[in-house]
Amino acid sequence: MARTTVKVVRKKKQSTRTKNISGRTSVLVATRKGAWIFHGDAARKTWKADGPHFLGHIINHLVLDPRDGRTLLAAAKTGHLGPTIFRSIDRGRTWKEATRPPAFAKAADGSGRAVDHTFWLTPCHANEPHTWYAGTSPQGLFRSSDGGDTWTPFSNVNDDPQYRAWMGSVQDGTPDGPKMHSIIVDPRDPTHLYFAMSGGGVHESMDAGKTFKPLVQGMEVVGGFDATNVAFHDPHCVRMCPSNPDRLYQQNHCGIYRLDRPSNVWVRIGNNMPKRVGDIGFPMVVHPRDADTAWVFPMDGQTVWPRTSPDGKPAVFVTRNGGKRWQRLAAGLPEGQAWWTVKRQAMTADAQDPIGLYFGTTSGDLWMSRDAGQRWTCIARNLPEIYAVEVAEAR
Repeated sequence: MARTTVKVVRKKKQSTRTKNISGRTSVLVATRKGAWIFHGDAARKTWKADGPHFLGHIINHLVLDPRDGRTLLAAAKTGHLGPTIFRSIDRGRTWKEATRPPAFAKAADGSGRAVDHTFWLTPCHANEPHTWYAGTSPQGLFRSSDGGDTWTPFSNVNDDPQYRAWMGSVQDGTPDGPKMHSIIVDPRDPTHLYFAMSGGGVHESMDAGKTFKPLVQGMEVVGGFDATNVAFHDPHCVRMCPSNPDRLYQQNHCGIYRLDRPSNVWVRIGNNMPKRVGDIGFPMVVHPRDADTAWVFPMDGQTVWPRTSPDGKPAVFVTRNGGKRWQRLAAGLPEGQAWWTVKRQAMTADAQDPIGLYFGTTSGDLWMSRDAGQRWTCIARNLPEIYAVEVAEAR
């Protein structure tokens, strides 16, 4: 197979102003030290780097609103500003800070939890323009109805005693803080919602968020803990199939799962992964047109959790039959001594044919495949640690 050449043109001047998203595909990259946008040509062969933007900010998520094709939200945090949201209504030409970022309600005496950072951003239903959901660390659910300018607590989960118990304390959860993530809106019904908490399980609402209930049957927990206690469940990433919203995939702290509604029982399809690799990881990506096809990026899940590629040999694994079999895809990736891994928001797909796949690494490299993972090329190297990767496609 002929080698693919990826050209990257870098801007000399750094700024906080972004050019208009152009070309057929743009890749939105959120990192520990700012954000970048990589604009691709129609063939996805040549990429133009635009950034850094918000240099020095921790950017946990950068998302384009697919409903209008021009609104961008960035979940940001700095030492002097604290957690905030930046928003653009002109495809990134200019940015403004949110008037009221997500914040927990305070008691009369001023006590209560404080948002450390906004972690996850999700546009609401197609019939709800300008409306967004946000998940925070520690775990909280928020909503904006004005394009991300002002945010208010959503539903009762933030302060409900049972949910607070499932969330644990701020010292629990992942090394950089517990999180609410994987906020999902059923495209057929805006009142049907899902979210996941790390830790604290997967939850579902059928009444527009008035109530939520756990959806953890079949999910395993770390040995020695009680699987009936929702607090011990640690979903890393949950994805709904665009072509079949009744199917969900999940990458969990304890394996890879699939759920086919109306069943409420998750099935561990990761048991079919090669034993030497295992089924522990963070990201999950689903094919936009084929509910049987999904990709994961496994990492070393040994007892001490190195959080590196297994044996220093990174690879993506794909299933094309709903998890019955998995295939290793590593052509073009380093063959050894590559000890990075991929965070839960840092892998995604476009909707082209063939599918383009993209992932960013903890070592700051951005990789892509123009053929659904058969061969990989590096778009950019030596960025800061990559937290999230999203795709924006021209309308």
